[in-house]
Amino acid sequence: MDAAESALGKYLRLSWMSKVTNGFFLRAESFYQFASHIDQLERDNPGRGVLDSYGGNSLHEQSHGESFLSLFLNRFNGQAIYLLDEPEAALSPQRQLAFLRIMHDLIKENNCQFIIATHSPIILGYPEATILSFDDDEIEEIDYEMTGHYQITKYFLDNREKFLEELFEGE
Repeated sequence: MDAAESALGKYLRLSWMSKVTNGFFLRAESFYQFASHIDQLERDNPGRGVLDSYGGNSLHEQSHGESFLSLFLNRFNGQAIYLLDEPEAALSPQRQLAFLRIMHDLIKENNCQFIIATHSPIILGYPEATILSFDDDEIEEIDYEMTGHYQITKYFLDNREKFLEELFEGE
């Protein structure tokens, strides 16, 4: 299997209501290949506006974060399901907040559904999100404040000097 491919497809079977015919699977690690594929489609189909669904510009001509937001703003629309693997990989905290707004608008206005694997305490903080923990070989629903990502980030922000002292202790 190519390093950019995911074995997930072998184990996942998706179905949704017949009215939902739109969706997108984003894997942060394979975004470069995806952007290259879109560029190739544009070259193979001149004048067809392939890049219009991605903001009109090559995703490679934008910063990593800009290209992710361009995808979210221009390709995500209508009633759809979106499977996202670590969308925060290219997003600064400010852009993660912009992504939350995009996601919120899509959920409220278009009845979209998002299934996201993330380590971001910002994205985990989406209101009314169902958070599933896959720790300790169990899958269980947990509260936002109980996630390890929230706890370590909060501890670091509240106790930076102490945290770093403990981290570097013994050097």
